[in-house]
Amino acid sequence: MAENELYKKGVAIRRQLRGEEDFARNESEYAKDPVMKQFINLATETVFGALWARPGLDIKTRTLICVVSDAATGRHPELDIHLRFALKQGWTEDELTEVLIHLTGYVGVPIIREAMLVASKVFSETRSSRQ
Repeated sequence: MAENELYKKGVAIRRQLRGEEDFARNESEYAKDPVMKQFINLATETVFGALWARPGLDIKTRTLICVVSDAATGRHPELDIHLRFALKQGWTEDELTEVLIHLTGYVGVPIIREAMLVASKVFSETRSSRQ
């Protein structure tokens, strides 16, 4: 894939969101699968390079939008990823938990219960990796 400006911006944002070590691991995983390599190349350019790099909202706010969207639509694998991004951008476990609790009144208790299970797992793993 030709590395145009949007792609380069997308790589920088993915690297910022994941951190160096996780970014390298993620890139290595995608490199093993030609189908998924095509996917991440497209997502890097169009989602991260075009959407995440837009002016008007900071990266921290964008991570919270993704957490809310994932939780509200039951996209639990993505919720796992975006919760980790949100934590790395400075959202606290308490703040993210409160966001999910707030959503129970708008999208329903069952779907947010499932999101809370994902959050609990992510928070536990994140705490363990810091020790």
